[in-house]
Amino acid sequence: MGRETPEPQWLDAEEQHTWRQCLHASRLLEAVLDRKLVAHGLQLSYYEIIAILSEHPDRRLRMSTIADQVVQSRSWVTHAAGRLESRGWVRREFSVGDRRGVDLVLTEAGYAEVVRIAPIHARSVHENLVNPLSREDFRALGRIMAVVGRAIQNAESQSL
Repeated sequence: MGRETPEPQWLDAEEQHTWRQCLHASRLLEAVLDRKLVAHGLQLSYYEIIAILSEHPDRRLRMSTIADQVVQSRSWVTHAAGRLESRGWVRREFSVGDRRGVDLVLTEAGYAEVVRIAPIHARSVHENLVNPLSREDFRALGRIMAVVGRAIQNAESQSL
């Protein structure tokens, strides 16, 4: 006997509208944040990597961890690391305590770039995300996105 395929759970009109608004706004937000940084010589995706590194006391992080944090493939992070290395902003080193892994280490030049770009990025985030919302709505957005992120990660970890 064949397996029966479950009927898809379609979005109702309100769900479809809300979903489209979320998708559209998230794409607009990422595009405008990227444009602001590109105007200063750096893509948002690369800034995200060096900013993450700058937040760690030793300014280093395993490349696989970076891939998880920026929600990109390990091969994409490897390519990005090469581009950032060519600018002198990062270097690759064997992971401390586990020589099988590779860490990305932020150089002084890379840290200087974070310091240069951070105010530009922060201003853009405020203009395009924080300021249009009330403080209450902004906090609610953070809570909602945390719930969505955890649900996706839980579902993915259970499917492995």
